[in-house]
Amino acid sequence: MSFGTSRPVPRPAHHHAHHPPHPLILDDIRGAQKMLSGVARMTAMEGSRYLTQLVGAPVLFKCENLQRTGSFKLRGAYVRIAGLSPEERAAGVVAASAGNHAQGVALASTLLGVRSTVFMPVGAPLPKVAATRDYGAEVRLHGQVVDEALAAAEEYARNTGAVFIHPFDHPDIIAGQGTVGLEILEQCPEVRTIVVGIGGGGLAAGIALAVKSLRPDIRVIGVQAAGAAAYPPSLAAGRPMVVESPQTMADGIKVGRPGDIPFQLVQELVDEVRTVSEDELSSALLLCLERAKLVVEPAGASPVAALLSDPGSFRGPVVAVLSGGNVDPVLMQRILRHGMAAAGRYLSLRLRVTDRPGALATMLGVLSVADANVLDVSHVRTDPRLGLTEADVEVHLETKGPAHCTEVAAALREAGYTILG
Repeated sequence: MSFGTSRPVPRPAHHHAHHPPHPLILDDIRGAQKMLSGVARMTAMEGSRYLTQLVGAPVLFKCENLQRTGSFKLRGAYVRIAGLSPEERAAGVVAASAGNHAQGVALASTLLGVRSTVFMPVGAPLPKVAATRDYGAEVRLHGQVVDEALAAAEEYARNTGAVFIHPFDHPDIIAGQGTVGLEILEQCPEVRTIVVGIGGGGLAAGIALAVKSLRPDIRVIGVQAAGAAAYPPSLAAGRPMVVESPQTMADGIKVGRPGDIPFQLVQELVDEVRTVSEDELSSALLLCLERAKLVVEPAGASPVAALLSDPGSFRGPVVAVLSGGNVDPVLMQRILRHGMAAAGRYLSLRLRVTDRPGALATMLGVLSVADANVLDVSHVRTDPRLGLTEADVEVHLETKGPAHCTEVAAALREAGYTILG
């Protein structure tokens, strides 16, 4: 569907009963692009040889993980705050976020000379809290989850008159995020499919509006984490539905309910929404790190996870939007371990051995010949199921992949060891 720059996005009539129409048009996104000139950088577009081979068509990464503040969020936050009246600016702004939106609001406010307060959950990753403070916001830690921080921020707005800056449910925010779409068309005019992660939907809605206004032939595919996928049931019901207690490592797209405005645009303009598993997310993050040398957070790796899970279903050239790179080092460590296990690069075995001097060295010799790298060994001698001269040994190995795992297990069995699990 194509529409010009002078009229609103067409929407099914029944939506007007639920929400006032928000006639966001391409000109709003073009205006946002002018406003962001010299503020947000036009991020790089990098080709991925590995995924190009896998998909059978060119695959490029739009590297918003390299944007200022480490994610696309600066774009929308700046456009929203820049649009405030002098009175609203004087009252200051308030936001709630576990990370990326917090940093976007903090920097945008500082650049525009506006006072900002950001509520973050008590468990928010320390690097994100520190970065938000460094960008100039006053950080208040409140509640265990983002929803609790959100309630506190809204209460603060009511009590102080500060303007609440929603992370995705506002036309200015969506217009700012839509500038990513205009850049994609400029950097890769031959693109046929754009894959983008969806949380509340602001980024996907903005990109879809920008792209479909100019090139209705391009497919836009949204990706959600399976444990926090509010869009599939919402699209099926024709209105935003709530996912109770969403669970995913991808905190950037861990949103329990679509935004009202993004939902209307996603419903109208996004061709398909897919879901990916936690294993697929961690494998995707590992791939970005190892193959592309890009640090990407789980939410930012979600489009790559979709490409890995069904590579044959995308028309190329494909642009995958890497939406952010703010990953907590502690979480990164856990994800990398998880990703290596998912890729068959870790092997954990429990073996029964004879409890005598040199038995462990002999077993390690077998592993050495099989070229497995031993990460960890633990002995169990006190289990009642063990005979008097027996011990269980648990080994954690680094391997070269699933085929190598099979070879290592076969070598141990051949040497006479019983593998218990």
